[in-house]
Amino acid sequence: MVKEIIWSHKARIKLFAILEFYAQRNGNKKYSAKLYKIFNKELKLLIRNPQLGIQSSKDNIRGLIVLDYIIFYECNDFQLIIHTIWPTNQNPNDLII
Repeated sequence: MVKEIIWSHKARIKLFAILEFYAQRNGNKKYSAKLYKIFNKELKLLIRNPQLGIQSSKDNIRGLIVLDYIIFYECNDFQLIIHTIWPTNQNPNDLII
């Protein structure tokens, strides 16, 4: 069973960029806080059900759709590794996992 969530450096940067974008655009952090809670709620689901996401073209990497984002992750017996968070409105040809 998965015991910890590990965020890659790239995933943390993407997460903070997304949250900062909404904080600046909206003039407050309310939506950013709400979005962060939603991401965490979905990650808790992944801990219990690691195969919940859709299999990507890369081996062992799955994608979980959360609102307008895809969380790309892989899972082993003890860790859930978050590789990146991808906004679905961006060009998929630019995606690097």
